[in-house]
Amino acid sequence: TGLMGSECLGNLLRITLSAEYFEDKYLSFSVVDESGIAWELDEAMASQCGYTVTYSNWNNVEFRASALSCHSHLEKDVFTITLEIKASRTPDMKNAATHLKSASCPYGPWSPRELVCERNYMEVSVRNEVPQPVKDFIQDEPEDWTCAFSEAKAGEASIWQIVFHQPEEKKALLVSDAWSAGYGLNTTGTRVLLRIPYTAVQIQLVEAQGITFSAVRSSIFYKQRWMILMVDTAVACPVDGVDYVNKTIIWTVPKYIQPLSAGATSFKDVLVEAGVDLHKLSAKEMASRKYMLSNDLNTITMKIPIGAEGGYYKTSVSSGQHGAKYAINLFLEHQWEDDKWGLTKHTIIKEIETPFEQVELAIINNLNLSMRIMNVTVGTFFPDVKLVNLTIEGATVAVPEAVQHGYLTYEIRYANGSKAYGIQVPFDTPGIKKEYMTADMRAYTMNVTLGFTIPPTSETFAVPVITVSIVKDAVLPSARGFCDGKNLHLIITRGNVDQNWLPFISDWHVTPEDAQKHNYSLRDNGTHLAISVPFLSSHVNHEDFHTSGVKASLHLTLKDGMTLANKRNFSISCRFSPSELIQCLPNGTVVITVVKLVGIADLDTSLLVLRDRQCKPSLVTEKTATFKFNVNTCGTSRKFNSTTMTYENDVLYFRPGNDTPVYQLKFVCLYTIKQIVDVQYESKKNPPPSIKPGFGSLTLSLKLFKEKSYSDPYQELEYPVVKYLREALYFEVELLQPKDARLELNLDDCWATNSQSQDSLPQWPILINGCENNEDSYRTVFHEVNYSLRVKLPQLLKRFEVRMFTFVQGTTLLQE
Repeated sequence: TGLMGSECLGNLLRITLSAEYFEDKYLSFSVVDESGIAWELDEAMASQCGYTVTYSNWNNVEFRASALSCHSHLEKDVFTITLEIKASRTPDMKNAATHLKSASCPYGPWSPRELVCERNYMEVSVRNEVPQPVKDFIQDEPEDWTCAFSEAKAGEASIWQIVFHQPEEKKALLVSDAWSAGYGLNTTGTRVLLRIPYTAVQIQLVEAQGITFSAVRSSIFYKQRWMILMVDTAVACPVDGVDYVNKTIIWTVPKYIQPLSAGATSFKDVLVEAGVDLHKLSAKEMASRKYMLSNDLNTITMKIPIGAEGGYYKTSVSSGQHGAKYAINLFLEHQWEDDKWGLTKHTIIKEIETPFEQVELAIINNLNLSMRIMNVTVGTFFPDVKLVNLTIEGATVAVPEAVQHGYLTYEIRYANGSKAYGIQVPFDTPGIKKEYMTADMRAYTMNVTLGFTIPPTSETFAVPVITVSIVKDAVLPSARGFCDGKNLHLIITRGNVDQNWLPFISDWHVTPEDAQKHNYSLRDNGTHLAISVPFLSSHVNHEDFHTSGVKASLHLTLKDGMTLANKRNFSISCRFSPSELIQCLPNGTVVITVVKLVGIADLDTSLLVLRDRQCKPSLVTEKTATFKFNVNTCGTSRKFNSTTMTYENDVLYFRPGNDTPVYQLKFVCLYTIKQIVDVQYESKKNPPPSIKPGFGSLTLSLKLFKEKSYSDPYQELEYPVVKYLREALYFEVELLQPKDARLELNLDDCWATNSQSQDSLPQWPILINGCENNEDSYRTVFHEVNYSLRVKLPQLLKRFEVRMFTFVQGTTLLQE
């Protein structure tokens, strides 16, 4: 079939498998004998029976069989081999496809002695009428003949016993024992054969002209008719002799080796031929490839430029590093005559690989900005490399699974047979690291490791691929700020580079938990970061005092969450009314709060005093000091005019040992002198006061606050406010006018509607006669109102908490 091709190469048959069909398949080889029985090959059987399977020239698969292999059918100098190949996509060989290939090759005439040095075995075959071995081989062992004689019976020609001649001893093996030891022995009508694996125990390493040979000296006792003959079956094959000089392979083979020339005294070269892949090359073909073949008195030398035609480069791995070797499959045929054997034919097959050389791979990023895709090419590779997995963020996934992680891989083939691999990854793939660079530039980093394998050896290596793409698509966070009477507010709109940036005030990392401890507000919904800070807090800078107010600034920095490097600075500055710092109470009590200015870094607020230095602050923080005293104390001066009475004092700061203040803040309280007050007086005893219902003009305010502390109300720009079901709503009702300390605000009825009209339907009562609604699953909760800087008259305010709800009819949500 077209899946396999055969070729006759002298006394060898080669069957080549179609690389396109058999690629990426698991293979098993069996040889079918004349009875139709398929014998599955393993390494031991192949070397014993004369078969060789090689993977060469980028995974091309070759099967070679000797003309005298175990299962070949010989008839009139034509040998036939039938090969069965099973191919499966799984290593367990399930659902394997079976392919048969039968091929015949003529071969002849045979030389008296033929030697073959294959990749995995040595083979010697001799005519069975050859001369006796040399005198020293057997005449010193007459018992060999004595032992053999009793077995010389009638029957067909057959091998009976083999004796290995070693320096220390001679060891005889029966045929069955020799087969068990891995040796291949056979006879035909005209020849005796011995095949020896390179792993055989009886192999000796001998040197000839500095070149090491694997050699076996042996004799086979052969029974023919009524005679017992002894046949010399010595064989030797070179195991080295290859050097690499100036980018040239030099292969040297000595011509006459002692185990092969024992007993001979004269030698004559008949033929020296060489080639590649078992194809002989003419002198002209060698010259065109710049090969050199020289035949000297004692050696045959072949020189091949590394990289020359006939060989190929193959992928190699050393210490996990990717590299290459140049490989070439040479063969040499040397025929000579001597006065012992006549003609000897010695065929040597030599697979040569040059030393490992590391190969640098090119990693090219073909960025596709319009599609926002990183398109990376890695190469160039030889065809024998296969991409099998990717390691992404520490996890190794097979190539098909990598698509689910956003990594699409594909193969790029070039005309010369080499290839590269491409990786396409969208910018927004989770494994891509995004990093803000500068201005509007972002860096996208792909860090993936590609895992490769080299069939059929299954060697593996990894290629780390780190590519950085600089893209002009950064959106920086922006901010707006505003102030109310008590707080500074910053609202930051996040960009696409600050997902891991953290808010800092000075060196303090602001978290929602820490902000709440300081009575701040910090909210982050992923798109917006909002922070509100009271202007008298310790994290606010107070820059100057003026009659128009106190200038206060809040500075917030966004820092990198990993390196804590400053990335973006925002600030808001406002001027707050001085009335927020001083209270002149009708009973003559003055409460004044002093703030530390940024220009006086070493000011200790606990050392602030009034004119009378015995008057010290009653409350001290890092940046503030609060004094509470009567206008008739602490050195307060008083002035009168026709309408007002003025009280003045100073807050002073003295450095130790210095009577000149380095800080002085003057404050004034004004009281009206002339004021007409109508006083009703009756001599009779007034009855107890009573409350009567009536009508009048009242100014009320209803505010919604963000937290239970009632420090941060929602501003007009923040409406409408979105809340989830059962989330708390904090309401505050305040009587604005009249502002009378004798009054107290009481709430009677309070209800919610589905629209902005208070009379619309449906309605739900929140307060009934000043009490919570007993029918409500989550009852209204009242909160106590205490005196503070903002709340001067607590009795004029009411605070309550309601859980978020919605109007439904049946199971349908009602909307306005």
